[in-house]
Amino acid sequence: MAQTRLDAVRLDGTGPIYDQIRRAIRDLILYGTWPPGTSVPPEHALMEQLGASRMTVHRALVQLAREGLITRRRRSGTVVASPPTTHAMLDILSIPAEVERLGQRYAFEALARHDGRPTPELALRFGLKRGERIAHLVTLHRADERPHVLEERVIHLATVPTAAGEDFAETPPGDWLLKHSLWSQAEHAISAIPAEPDDAALLDIAPGEACLLIERRTWNHEAPVTAVRLLYPGSRHRFVGRFGPYGAV
Repeated sequence: MAQTRLDAVRLDGTGPIYDQIRRAIRDLILYGTWPPGTSVPPEHALMEQLGASRMTVHRALVQLAREGLITRRRRSGTVVASPPTTHAMLDILSIPAEVERLGQRYAFEALARHDGRPTPELALRFGLKRGERIAHLVTLHRADERPHVLEERVIHLATVPTAAGEDFAETPPGDWLLKHSLWSQAEHAISAIPAEPDDAALLDIAPGEACLLIERRTWNHEAPVTAVRLLYPGSRHRFVGRFGPYGAV
């Protein structure tokens, strides 16, 4: 478990003390200084470092827990929470969990990887700047040994530099990012497209067969984290979400 430095928690002198503490810890989390799993200093240590009362520190931590940024456990202490994996039908999906919910056996195969500057074609497809460094990965996910979804992803190495040293041999890129990076904004687009011959061969479908394309981008504040294209064979998939006025149910 990652450790923290108390002197990283700095108040800005604006507004109530509890809210200054909340914002200071929030920013450390959202900017990746304290990644998921980081141990948050206990209340007594924060009190001493910041000269705040127990009630003030407690109020700040309770609010951070309500925002989903930290997880408080009575015996094991408080840690930075992992980003939520599901809010609604098209939120950040774990493909292994998706396959397991179908009662099928999950496997994945890394088909290609390139680290460096994007090609003109890749830059156009993902809206990238030619000079930025990215990891470009193509992954085929299987369910009961049958192709389930073809994933093409770029990871922005300036935002997630640790991805450069990860071989993704044990964990697929999407699930690795859920555990090792943070996002504050996401954008989704969904469309139906015919399968190109190369994609059709990988998905074991006929060229031109209808596919469901989900395109997703995430940012941490203004910094891009990842962009992904998920291509599902249309005849094999049906997405259902149940939700109410306040979100998924």
